[in-house]
Amino acid sequence: MKYLAVAAMMVLPVVLVRAQPSPPPPPGWEEVVRFYEQRVRDAGIVGSSLVLVRDGRVVASHQVGYQDLDAKRPVTPETIFHWGSITKTLTGIAIMQLRDRKRLSLDDAAVKYVPELRQVHNPFGDMSQVTLRQLMSHTAGFRAPTWPWGGDQDWHPFEPTRWEQVVAMFPYTTLLFPPGSKYSYSNPGVIFLGRTIEALSGDDYEMYVTKNILAPLGMSHTFFDRAPYHLLPRRSHSYYRDDEGLQEGRFDFDTGITVSNGGLNAPLGDMAKYLAFLMGGPGQPEAHEGVLARASLEEMFRPVARASDGEGGTGQEVQIGLSFFLERHQGLDLVAHSGSQGGFLSHFYLHLPTRTGFVVAYNTEVTTKKGANPEVTRQVDAELRDEILKRVFSRAR
Repeated sequence: MKYLAVAAMMVLPVVLVRAQPSPPPPPGWEEVVRFYEQRVRDAGIVGSSLVLVRDGRVVASHQVGYQDLDAKRPVTPETIFHWGSITKTLTGIAIMQLRDRKRLSLDDAAVKYVPELRQVHNPFGDMSQVTLRQLMSHTAGFRAPTWPWGGDQDWHPFEPTRWEQVVAMFPYTTLLFPPGSKYSYSNPGVIFLGRTIEALSGDDYEMYVTKNILAPLGMSHTFFDRAPYHLLPRRSHSYYRDDEGLQEGRFDFDTGITVSNGGLNAPLGDMAKYLAFLMGGPGQPEAHEGVLARASLEEMFRPVARASDGEGGTGQEVQIGLSFFLERHQGLDLVAHSGSQGGFLSHFYLHLPTRTGFVVAYNTEVTTKKGANPEVTRQVDAELRDEILKRVFSRAR
């Protein structure tokens, strides 16, 4: 029904980021590594990987723990993690590509491309009020979960596997607030953007993104959903740890119809290429402009609405742009997005003025009923962010 969308199958003449970090690491990195190793191990996270990018190249990286605990296979720079909702940023870029090619307007009604949405109940007016811009900024009024029932049994699909299943929910779906009036994180909204991409391009979502984003950026080991055979040994397992112990999650899972909001898998080297593209700068490779004009990217980084701490973004000053979060920590304005699905958690942060960014992935969701913070991996992630900002980013200003 759909392609695996493996960029590795395509000829890729462009390499935008060196695969190996360039010594020496930046000042403060050794302190970051010590902190990172200690917190990951103390939290009981099985494996994690971290990469720092500056001026379009990897300048430091570090890995901790195992990608497969049973086999004692360590995390390496080639380990492939699942990126969950960071996929949404690729979906947003694809919509902007179609906008720049005059195929759509961001203020078009979503029903123009997804007519089935007319079945949704809108107590505030007509469904034509919902626009693509609102879907990109989580201000359309849709609920947060894609599939609000089940998913807690091994025999359940990981996510709905067919578009018809999602459509069947529409007569039982209502908008929660007037479109455009406020922010509320929504996974279904991004699925509708994915359908729009397919309707206008004639490609499956995965193939469109591979041809028009992943391949030009040289992300040759990146794919959606289940791994191609030659990359399966590199794919990380995932885990859940709570007060009762450790349990392995589903391996090599399929995100089904929700691929446009959470289906991405990639090693950190490929994600570093993506960060280099997002940050841009002097000497930007021609391939970057070929993917999306810098002016259009910067449009995505402008605030649309005040967001909510812990609801996609973090911090008391968090805002949502077009598919990207705008956060402020330690006096630094940052572009960010996180992902959390199937036991994996990930995050990237970009400081555009210094073209410095980092991306991190964890393969274990750790929770506890003890202590003040039940979401342990998220706490580690926030503490690591603050450590990197203090030790590395602050010195780059």
